[in-house]
Amino acid sequence: MQQIEMHRRVGWTNESILQQLHSLPRGYGRSSQPAPRELGRHIISPYDFRYRWWQNFLIPWVIYSAWVSPFEAGFLLQPIPLLSTLNNIINVFFTIDIALTFLVAYEDKHTYLLVDDPKKIAFKYLSTWFIFDVSSTIPFQALALLFTGKYASGLTFNLLHILRFWRLRKVSALFARLEKDIRINYFWLRCAKLISTTFFSIHCAGCCFHLIASRYKEPHNTWIANSISSNISEISLWERYVAAIYWALNTLSTVGYGDIHPQNVPEMIFDSVYMIFSLGLSAYLIGNMTNLIVQDSSRTRRFRSMVTAASNCASRNNLPEELQNQIIDFLCLKFRSEGYQQEHILDSLSSGLRLNIRQYLFLPILEKTYLFQGVSYSLLLQLVSEIQVVYFPAKHDVILQNEAPTNLYIIVSGAVELIVQSGGVDEQVSGIEFQKLEKVDMGDIFGEYGVLCNRPQPFWARTNKVSELLVLGRKALEGMLESYVEDKQIVMTNLFQI
Repeated sequence: MQQIEMHRRVGWTNESILQQLHSLPRGYGRSSQPAPRELGRHIISPYDFRYRWWQNFLIPWVIYSAWVSPFEAGFLLQPIPLLSTLNNIINVFFTIDIALTFLVAYEDKHTYLLVDDPKKIAFKYLSTWFIFDVSSTIPFQALALLFTGKYASGLTFNLLHILRFWRLRKVSALFARLEKDIRINYFWLRCAKLISTTFFSIHCAGCCFHLIASRYKEPHNTWIANSISSNISEISLWERYVAAIYWALNTLSTVGYGDIHPQNVPEMIFDSVYMIFSLGLSAYLIGNMTNLIVQDSSRTRRFRSMVTAASNCASRNNLPEELQNQIIDFLCLKFRSEGYQQEHILDSLSSGLRLNIRQYLFLPILEKTYLFQGVSYSLLLQLVSEIQVVYFPAKHDVILQNEAPTNLYIIVSGAVELIVQSGGVDEQVSGIEFQKLEKVDMGDIFGEYGVLCNRPQPFWARTNKVSELLVLGRKALEGMLESYVEDKQIVMTNLFQI
């Protein structure tokens, strides 16, 4: 529970990082979006929430089109008016989307600025995806009904519906956007993407299996006639679909052919192509799943190896049991605190943003510390830039008695007791006990006498529970105080007044 209480503090948990970054101005990396600016008249920003809503509204219809199109081509010998009407309504939605695309600004890959010139937007769209978008939206059934007075049928006409697969790029773009959203679990999102890809591949292969069998010139020499019934009209649509999916799944999973197998040359050719595709898809699925699992477990595996090595080393050197326990506790706490990645994150940011974050996190603590009461704001900012956060397990010696002064420590959470050795017995001379941060004042400090007076530490500083401490090095502090003479006098006055 102590560790949980520490993690919930305003230190540097994953949740607090997100909250702190969202509280910063937009120019400080709140999102991957460029800073907003005024666009041209009638031009839509690609980051506008209304445009994003429209894109998300199209996703279910994209999935529907990609699922129904191969089904119509493979299983329906004659078009169904209800499906044709629904397809025409969906085509209207995507026609509107094509028109909107001519008004949506795009991000220049060289300057990372939004281009809102209508001519440049139109030229870019016409020279890239316009032809594919139009091809996937042409209402073939509506045109056939308009010119011939009836719905069209036939293999060639049905295969034109496969052009709707182009709309799947919107689903791919959605997954790419969601993978960058840290509020969504990356592991489960990738699993959802892999499962969707697998089911879609099986569905399309099953439709192709049925398409070849239903239109083969010798109906009795097909996989359906051989495994289910020689008369396709006697088999319900649902039974044929399940059988086709079953065969496609067997082929993809390389289980083999027992009750269903190809009977004619076209089926064998398609099976061969599908099995080659299955090899690539299986490698893709296995590779991705292995990568996700290894990434999730590699850190734990390294931790276990480190603990085992430390235990073996301690045993070989006959270290006391108490010291061995301290080593294990320290490694365990280091493993838990690695998830914060504070220094790694700060080092990857610009100096201005790094200083702003440090100021937000540490400046209120320094202002409440008695040693820095009354010093200038400039000195506080210098101190903030040098502060490090360290976590210590319980019963860990932070400072050793008679140790050369190296750091001073500010307690953020946890408990530290100061002890001296008298006649070989530990004697507690001062105790600094803290419960949860919300109930006490921040900023209690120890180790300052040794650092500022340049004398060996006269005591031990030992934690009695998991503690979060801010660390400030002696050399860095002395260098800053030399540059701020008046503030140095204030600090020394504060030191000797306590």
